[in-house]
Amino acid sequence: MDLAYIPSPSTGVIHLGPVPLRGYAFCIIIGVFVAVWYGNRRWLARGGKAGTVADIAVWAVPFGLVGGRLYHVITDYQLYFSEGENWVDAFKIWEGGLGIWGAIALGAVGAWIGCRRRGIPLPAYADAIAPGIALAQAIGRWGNWFNQELYGRPTDLPWALKISEGPNREAGLYHPTFLYESLWCVGVALLVVWADRRFRLGHGRAFALYVAAYCAGRGWIEYMRVDEAHHVLGLRLNVWTAIVVFVLAVTYIVLSSRLRPGREEVVEPGALADLAKADAAKAEGAAKTADAAKTDGTAKAGAAAADAVTTDAAEADPGTPAGPAGRKGTGAKPESAEKG
Repeated sequence: MDLAYIPSPSTGVIHLGPVPLRGYAFCIIIGVFVAVWYGNRRWLARGGKAGTVADIAVWAVPFGLVGGRLYHVITDYQLYFSEGENWVDAFKIWEGGLGIWGAIALGAVGAWIGCRRRGIPLPAYADAIAPGIALAQAIGRWGNWFNQELYGRPTDLPWALKISEGPNREAGLYHPTFLYESLWCVGVALLVVWADRRFRLGHGRAFALYVAAYCAGRGWIEYMRVDEAHHVLGLRLNVWTAIVVFVLAVTYIVLSSRLRPGREEVVEPGALADLAKADAAKAEGAAKTADAAKTDGTAKAGAAAADAVTTDAAEADPGTPAGPAGRKGTGAKPESAEKG
């Protein structure tokens, strides 16, 4: 009897009336929002404008979804175009099946288009959003948990994933490779943030570090999986892809460091003008506040002086209005004294 394991959801979809709410789709959507939100924070810290990351994401995200689906369908074409399969299922993205390699590749094309429209260098944008992409992947992998897919070899470890009987799967306890990859992606995000602060990575090197670190983890995680996949020289296709992309990313880091050391000083030219306007507005507001305080201080000083004069007169003769006739020590006698 197994005393500890990770349960799988009994279903990956909840129907709200006629509307199906799918866990896989929610994980993807939440991941995108996290990537844009955190990417915007990093972009502002680099000197960019608010909203730029979201504007470019409008191009990058749809391209990425199409690229991810194309990679999956091409590399697993037998699931859709072999005898007995329905090719229409290739368009059912909500049932799972997004290849990160295609998503990043075609998503980069969409980001490039968005960057060109805004006059922004793509490498600087990629550096800003790299940790956010890793976090999005960490969240998105939980969509595989909802669909009970992409698990590893059988295991009796306490954190084994319990899979129920279903199409193309056997009930049992398996390595939760979705969880391994999710945790690895969180680690990749933290690594990129740390390295970026420590070494001030620029010109796309933070993004390249993300790619290299992800590939290093994807290689051994992919090797553990038991789902159907094409093999080349005894290794799964995605393992070879991870190896090749890892080498390319490391090569880029080395060559870029030599050819373009340091970090971009300006990532979004328009942001400098906006910053100058904001600083000028603040300075003008501070000057107006100072003038108002000075004027208010002068008025208060005048009022205080007038009050002081009145007080002195009242102390000289409380019952007599201040003036020459009512001052003490003038020799004038009261009328009643003269009569006596």
